[in-house]
Amino acid sequence: MKTLRIFTIGLLMTGLGFGLISMTPQQKKMPEPWEVPAKYKNMENPVEANAESIQKGEALYKRYCASCHGKTGLGDGVKARALKTFAGDFSGDLYQDQTDGEHFYKTKFGRGEMPAYENKIPDEDIWHMVNYMRTFKK
Repeated sequence: MKTLRIFTIGLLMTGLGFGLISMTPQQKKMPEPWEVPAKYKNMENPVEANAESIQKGEALYKRYCASCHGKTGLGDGVKARALKTFAGDFSGDLYQDQTDGEHFYKTKFGRGEMPAYENKIPDEDIWHMVNYMRTFKK
């Protein structure tokens, strides 16, 4: 009887352990380096990063980006869990040290799990989004 109780408790503890492991966020693979053509890398942002632009960019970001990239750009949006690769942290140097043109290119053309917005969002609106995403800097 005592052996059966110990065995049952052991099974319950093992099940609980596996349950907790399955609830922990899985480590995401970092995306491969993303080469951006020089034409875009050196492109100047034609939209001034003023309050109006940032406000427009915020509304567009919430509509198109936040579900994967998160409300504050940390890569923790609700859809991020389903991605094979990490959605990116827009607050850190890896993102913030890139040019506006690089961000424009990646948003416009996408790749892999990152959708292309070339035929969905006008260029000017993508620039507003770039201006807004700059506000995530730590």
